[in-house]
Amino acid sequence: MKKITILSILLVCSSFVSNAQRIGSTPEYVQQMTALWKGERSADGRPKVSELLLERLQYNTLEQIWGYLGNKGYRNQLEKNWVILKTGKTMVGRVVTAQFMPSRPDLDTLIRAQGRKEGRSQRGGFNIWPIDILTKGDVYVADGFGKVKDGTLIGSSLGNSVYAKTGNGVVFNGSIRDMQELRDTEGFNAWVKGHDPSYIKDLTPTSINAPIRIGEVTVLPGDIVFANDYGVIFIPAHLVEDLVKANELTGLRDEFERLLLKQGKYLSGEIHGDWNDTIKSEFRAWLAKYPRKTMYTPEQLDTYLGKKH
Repeated sequence: MKKITILSILLVCSSFVSNAQRIGSTPEYVQQMTALWKGERSADGRPKVSELLLERLQYNTLEQIWGYLGNKGYRNQLEKNWVILKTGKTMVGRVVTAQFMPSRPDLDTLIRAQGRKEGRSQRGGFNIWPIDILTKGDVYVADGFGKVKDGTLIGSSLGNSVYAKTGNGVVFNGSIRDMQELRDTEGFNAWVKGHDPSYIKDLTPTSINAPIRIGEVTVLPGDIVFANDYGVIFIPAHLVEDLVKANELTGLRDEFERLLLKQGKYLSGEIHGDWNDTIKSEFRAWLAKYPRKTMYTPEQLDTYLGKKH
């Protein structure tokens, strides 16, 4: 009787695993989630926003991005109140998502079996699975349901692995350990909900590259994350190019206006209001000597200067 019972349990588990939802999303599923993106994709199906756009995005401000996304109907993209490993830095990259949930033995057994079917490492902890798939330019974003003690998704060794693979860091609704050592890792950065000396315990990954929740934000794989001292905002990939172009001229105008205000050549109302032709000509001359590569076209500049501000 005991043998029959054990056999029945194994058959049920085997049936569940054979029909289980994948831990890692298929490229086809990722493409369905991000169907508005029409450009190049990574092998895992995620939108591959160009390096040029990622570089240009770094010159935006959180307010500029927030305002643009809100005008497009994306009003829940910003999460604040982070513990930041290294302040004064901006991190931009393509999101790889992972969701962790509280462990339970029956689920853990099924997850490990499903991970084996997907070719995921059976050595070490579950927390290495998302790290194994990271590529250059990615940012590892994980929902660890805010767990701090025993919720340390990485320490110094895995943090160095993340940086070696991506050139970036992490955003965790959870925690990290080895904060001091990670701060000494040049280039690596982290936005987390806390840190603790404890080792990870009782966490199970239930999805990789599927939608997750980070605070008030729903995050999709292939989103672009922009993180700085003032918050973390997630940008749908299909909006990045237009956002960068729209915000670039606005940012350059703001910079030019600050210069004019310091010079005291014009009244504040002349600078903050509609520019006269003289100021517009000075702006064009200033842009022609601007030291940083820009993305706007001459036609876009003409249209921009023709607008009322």
